Amino acid sequence: MPRLHRALVLVGLLLLSHQTCAQKLRLVADGWPPFTDATLVNGGLATDIVSTALARAGYATEFEQVPWARAMLGISEGRYDVLVNAWYAQDRTQIGQFSAEYLLNRVRFIKRKEDLIEFDNLQQLHVYPIAVVRGYAYSRDFDEDQQMHKVPVHSFAMAVRMLAAERVKLTLEDEYVARYYLARESPKVRNAVEFLPKPLSENSLHILVSLKNPEHEQIVAGFDKAIAAMKADGSYARLLEQHGM
Repeated sequence: MPRLHRALVLVGLLLLSHQTCAQKLRLVADGWPPFTDATLVNGGLATDIVSTALARAGYATEFEQVPWARAMLGISEGRYDVLVNAWYAQDRTQIGQFSAEYLLNRVRFIKRKEDLIEFDNLQQLHVYPIAVVRGYAYSRDFDEDQQMHKVPVHSFAMAVRMLAAERVKLTLEDEYVARYYLARESPKVRNAVEFLPKPLSENSLHILVSLKNPEHEQIVAGFDKAIAAMKADGSYARLLEQHGM
C-alpha cells in the first residue's frame, strides 16, 4: 500500500509538472517585417526573441499572424495569450500586462553619404525635401510640422531609391525596418546612403499578455527573467545577428 501511494503521488506530481511546463501560449502579431512576419525565419526577429524567451521560461508557443485590430481584440477577449509587438500605451493596460522592454524601435533619418546634413532639431531640416511613406506616423512633432517639405511615396523602398538618385535629400524609417529593406536593395543604393546619428524618436517594444490568462503575471515575470539571461549569455545578440541586425 505505501508503494502504491508513493507511485500515485509521483504520477500526480509528474502530471502537475507537465501541465505547468507544457502550457502552450498563443502568440499573435500583425505583419511587420523584420519583426513579425510568418514568411520569415521563425516568424521574424521579434517573434523569434519572444518565443525563445518564453521557451526558456517553460512555455511552448504557437504563432498566428492576423491584422492589428483582430490581434488586439483577440488579446482583450483571451483568444490569444501574448501580443508579440506592442508599444506601451496606458489604455492597453486595461486588456493586458506589459513586459519590460525587449527591443527598442528608433526612427532615424537617412541621407546620401556625401551630403553634409546634420540633425539636432527639426528646424534644421525645413530646407530639405524628405521622402515619407503615405499614411505612416513617424513622431508627433515631425508629423505635425507644416514647414517640412515632405514628398509622399508608396514605400520605404521607393523612398530610399529616390534618395540614392538625388531626387530627395532625406528619408526616414525605423532602423531595423530600414536595415531589413536596405539588405534587399542593390549595392548601388545600399552603399550610397547612411543613417544620421541622432534618432527622431524612440519607442520601447514589449509583449502584452492578456489579462484573461490567469497566469499573466507569471508569464511576464518569466519572460523578463529569460530576456535578461539571454542578454547575459550572448544568445540575445546571436538572434539579432541571425536575423541580419
